[in-house]
Amino acid sequence: MNTPVTPLSVVVVDDEPLARMRIRSLLAQAAVPNEVRAEFGESVTALLHLQELDRSGQGPDLVVLDIQMPGLDGMVLAARLRELRRPPAVVFVTAHAEHALRAFDLAAADYLTKPVRLERLNASLERVQRLRAALLPALEVRESDREDDREVLVVQERGRIERIPLADILYFKAEQKAVLLRTASDSRVIDDPLTELEGRVGARFIRVHRNALVSRQAMKALERRADDPDGGEAWAVQVLPTLEWLAVSRRQVSAVREAMAQPQ
Repeated sequence: MNTPVTPLSVVVVDDEPLARMRIRSLLAQAAVPNEVRAEFGESVTALLHLQELDRSGQGPDLVVLDIQMPGLDGMVLAARLRELRRPPAVVFVTAHAEHALRAFDLAAADYLTKPVRLERLNASLERVQRLRAALLPALEVRESDREDDREVLVVQERGRIERIPLADILYFKAEQKAVLLRTASDSRVIDDPLTELEGRVGARFIRVHRNALVSRQAMKALERRADDPDGGEAWAVQVLPTLEWLAVSRRQVSAVREAMAQPQ
């Protein structure tokens, strides 16, 4: 059974509305499956959009790009696109053939002169499709590396830098003007504010109290416990494997209970 081909995702950038319409019409007729995700009539807005897509990991496979445009011309835009984490392939479309050498210096996948013919566009799309197939394994490895980077916390302690796997951290607890980082084997005091740490460790941890972030995987039990010698009670969560109890504020009880009810 043949594996279905994922359509190439395409962004079209050209300052002439009729030229954009022509390219979209040809793309709709092309033999290589493709999907036009967006089109732009000038380069600055296109660049901002493509940078945002790149940050979210949703960048296109191909940008079909006019060269002569007001503001940033296509050559400048193409150079900026090469700075992205996952640069798209670029196919230049222009009425002027004299830019071809410079276009290929920018590693363009192809260079088409107007009026564009369907056969030439098909050849360009096939080339981009082959490039994508060749680069995909390397891109997957790079994405995996970035995921691994997000799975550690880099901390500084007395001038020493250390990478601590998030899976090893049980909780963070603010104590006076510092934060205690607790693992199963040790604890250390770090200078990072709790609010900043909350943004860095992501969904692995939950705020249980204004002074504590706890690993969702480390939570063993939630219950009301004696809070003072007079018999008062307050909510607390027990942490594995140390079996310590950490206070849970009343406003966070529901969120902690919901988190513990979810399968890990």
